[in-house]
Amino acid sequence: MFKLTKILALSCFLLQGWLPANAQWKSYLLSRRGDTLNRVDQLDQKQGPWVESVPEQRGERGYEEEGHYENGQREGAWKRFSLEGVKIAEENYRWGKLHGNQRYYSYNGGLIREEQWRAMDPAIAYDTVAVYDLKDPDKRVGEVIVKNEGIALRHGRMVHYDPRSGRVLLVENYVMNKIQEEATPLAAPDTTPRVLPKVIQDFDKKKRKN
Repeated sequence: MFKLTKILALSCFLLQGWLPANAQWKSYLLSRRGDTLNRVDQLDQKQGPWVESVPEQRGERGYEEEGHYENGQREGAWKRFSLEGVKIAEENYRWGKLHGNQRYYSYNGGLIREEQWRAMDPAIAYDTVAVYDLKDPDKRVGEVIVKNEGIALRHGRMVHYDPRSGRVLLVENYVMNKIQEEATPLAAPDTTPRVLPKVIQDFDKKKRKN
């Protein structure tokens, strides 16, 4: 009985020492190493490192994701893994939306696609983006003004790969969600009068006489 009382007293002492450091969290989980994960603050906003699990549903394969939240929004690098532990995506976020380089992989680990996205600062109503020449990425050819609709936009190169060989299958270029196509001037029609050889001219004359 005395031994049990000492254990309970020690537990209460440790709990009291633990509470001040974690009182800011409404809920959280502890990893095996003692790290605080999946934190929710008193305003019900997700904060810090998180691990999220999505089970298999209606034939869709499940997966797990890990990354950071700031005030309820995803921020920085996130990784997605199959339930077998294979990395199937590397994403980057800003203001809770896709921003920068993204990479997606097959369930065998082969690279399928690379994407570039742009998130807009929610504090501004419009954003101005430079447009560069498709053949010369360092050559600026204009600007695009885009209204902030609160969504991430495709902006940059989208490269599709054969996940087995790594061969590039398709390259697309986007500027603020609009695909860019290289302008190829159409050949002007040939208006030069056609001159037939003399042999053919003589043959046509004989044919008309007959």
